[in-house]
Amino acid sequence: MALRRHRLASRRKSVGHTQESLAERLGVDRTTVVRWERAESEPQPWVRRGLAIALEVTLEELAQLLEDVEEARTRRGDRLAYSLKNPRAVDLATVSYLRQELVTVTDTYDTTPSTSLLPTVARLHGEITFLHSYASLGGVRRALATVRADSAMLMGQLVWDASQRRDCRTAVGYYNQAIGVAKQNADLLPEAHARLRAGFVALYADCEPKRGLAQAAQAAQLAISVGSYALAGLAVLHVAEANAMMGERSACDEALGEAEDWLQRVDAADPAHGLVAAEQFNRMAGSCYLALGKPRKAQAVLEATSLALHGREKSRSIVLGNLALAHIRQRQIEESAAVLHEAIDVVEQTRAGGGANVLFGACRELQVWRNSAGIDDVTDRVLSLMAK
Repeated sequence: MALRRHRLASRRKSVGHTQESLAERLGVDRTTVVRWERAESEPQPWVRRGLAIALEVTLEELAQLLEDVEEARTRRGDRLAYSLKNPRAVDLATVSYLRQELVTVTDTYDTTPSTSLLPTVARLHGEITFLHSYASLGGVRRALATVRADSAMLMGQLVWDASQRRDCRTAVGYYNQAIGVAKQNADLLPEAHARLRAGFVALYADCEPKRGLAQAAQAAQLAISVGSYALAGLAVLHVAEANAMMGERSACDEALGEAEDWLQRVDAADPAHGLVAAEQFNRMAGSCYLALGKPRKAQAVLEATSLALHGREKSRSIVLGNLALAHIRQRQIEESAAVLHEAIDVVEQTRAGGGANVLFGACRELQVWRNSAGIDDVTDRVLSLMAK
């Protein structure tokens, strides 16, 4: 049976677009729209905002239209439902379907509020965990273990983000679950990724850069051992930031250089090449410069990075918050207010926990200039955001 996104096509028609006119508005080929509606591909993150506007829906509603695939419903009604009733009969086709569902949700993470994604991922994680507990030894069990580690990591990420990085205990619990499953499966790549994720909590919530550094360094070693320069580079970038937080300038610079070397070696064969975007290095370097007391240098890097991150809104919200801090620390109050308004727009849309935390920190520093023109408007919007 062919895949179809009937609701997506129906929405396009209801707002008066043909496939050709929608493609022209978005600057893509008509065949791209055809592939979206046939569920042969997903709109890239940087296209989704324009697509949502063209279809007159929110990004959350667009994500629901994209998830509504006819064959996916059929498979859930048949193969997956049968496996859930007869878990010892689970096969690789069912695992593949679960993995694809997880990938579909992950692809919407950067533009969709985590609270909206949590019910779907919690259901997926529960199904994967249940089937893994019954699967017999062999390829199916190993495949389920890998998907279970990935779903546990995504649960940790969503819980932490949805709680605005307050619920660290639950997030770390999911990361530890991923580590345990990966170790049992002798799968070093997801173990490395989960350890790095746990390190994020140490760095950004617990304010323990030494512990975060140790976890990131361990993740880098594991990634290198399985030939993933992408994950190694990402981990070493966080080693750099941990050193920056501790004021270790030379160690930070050394780690940035090492991370750049690893990232330059990434190719399509890297098992984790999808984890690192082209802007990742500059995003992290800007954060490091800010922590080291170099706001002017941070500003130059972060301005370029914020422009390159359109479509990856949760990441962009963090960059904008840091850019506002760079302006504040140079006493550029008018510029900081303008950037903060842009950051608030993004956080209102995505409810990004990381972006919200950086934004609140920037506003606290801005209170020294609370009597300056325009600062009251920023403060009012931030207070309103906190109250939601």
